Amino acid sequence: MATTVLGLLRASHPEPAAAVTVVAGLLAVGVGHRASGVAAVALTVLASQLAVGWSNDHLDADRDAAVGRTDKPVAAGAVSRRAVGLATRAAALATVLLAAATTNRTAAVWATVALVSALAYNWPLKSTPFSVLPYAVSFGALPAFVVLALPGAPGPPAWLVAAAALLGAGAHFANVLPDLADDARTGVRGLPHRLGAAGSRVAAAALLLAATVTLVAGPPGPPSWFGLSAVATAALVPPLTWYAGRNARRSGDRGVAAFRAVLLVALIDVVLLVTGGRVL
Repeated sequence: MATTVLGLLRASHPEPAAAVTVVAGLLAVGVGHRASGVAAVALTVLASQLAVGWSNDHLDADRDAAVGRTDKPVAAGAVSRRAVGLATRAAALATVLLAAATTNRTAAVWATVALVSALAYNWPLKSTPFSVLPYAVSFGALPAFVVLALPGAPGPPAWLVAAAALLGAGAHFANVLPDLADDARTGVRGLPHRLGAAGSRVAAAALLLAATVTLVAGPPGPPSWFGLSAVATAALVPPLTWYAGRNARRSGDRGVAAFRAVLLVALIDVVLLVTGGRVL
């Protein structure tokens, strides 16, 4: 039992699951939720993230085994594919029930949209030119759920939803960069794979810059110095990083440098997203 539980924990993609849950919780604090509301948002988002992570490992078990992914519990035999499949169904059901029981109907709809969209990425959109759409939809739905879960909230502003969608789309291209080679070996042909490493780096940087500008220009009032600095960073860091690494001995080294650059911009966008909730 302990081995199965540990395997399920590892198969849930715990780092991104925890990161998205924390961001949702902080955004809930920012928009004015009480402690019970923050807990409701965080638990719903956590259940959704668990469902998505387990679904990913369940569907990719054969691919992970083919490329020797020993870090993947299902491929390594640490937990059965059946157990992960059952956990996926349980977490997906828990997401819908938690949202319906602890928030309201409209918010629950947005939580369900985010979940269904993310699951649709795992199958069937992951290997299609539309692979970026679930990221945009699910990330855009996140602040909508958080804001609408607040009693009496008028609804999320368009700039907040748009910025989150752009952030999600940029995260898709950034997230795929380290796995392009393994994905190519197993036949995954999403939009980043069709654009290639260079095209994906440009797409990630452009989308994250657009998210930054939207988060800075969207709220009422003049942009803050932090916001203007964030836009400058988002515009300058990726190209400067790529220029500095153009003579790297291995293309993999250039890829890692580019990945770190877009992650820095994504982190700045997350900070802006969370603090943006305080101006609603």
